[in-house]
Amino acid sequence: MSYELRVERVFSATVEEVFEAYTDAEAAKVWFRLGPDGPDDSIVEITNDLRVGGEWNAAWGDSPDRLFRERGVYQVVDRPRRLVMALTGWTPDGLSMDTTVEVTFEDVGGKTRMVVAQRGLPTEEVRDFFTTAVWAGAFDRIERYLALRNSR
Repeated sequence: MSYELRVERVFSATVEEVFEAYTDAEAAKVWFRLGPDGPDDSIVEITNDLRVGGEWNAAWGDSPDRLFRERGVYQVVDRPRRLVMALTGWTPDGLSMDTTVEVTFEDVGGKTRMVVAQRGLPTEEVRDFFTTAVWAGAFDRIERYLALRNSR
């Protein structure tokens, strides 16, 4: 049996701005580091080939020998409305997990509703962790990135 999650956040930015923040590798390198206490010294490596069949590759962590890794292959790219990718993630100790992630971006009166649906999570505990920590944290960091970008 596998589990799925659905999370969403409304951002005070246009669909194009949120889509770009989420998909641009250079932007992601910035927001990945925007933790609750501001920028940190984490290692973040990201590449993104935003096309059907293209790959998202990310590695992050506090030391070169303890990196989390992700490799996603895009199945759908409907800029700036929808993305679907087959995603494999690895922990520093070599455990892996295969899921499918669908992200949609919807205009809601000049703001953007970003919805993430992730399918194939192996346990309820993993689903709950991804819901409350992984995606909530990503949304928080993207929100901080957009606020910093718009304050310039």
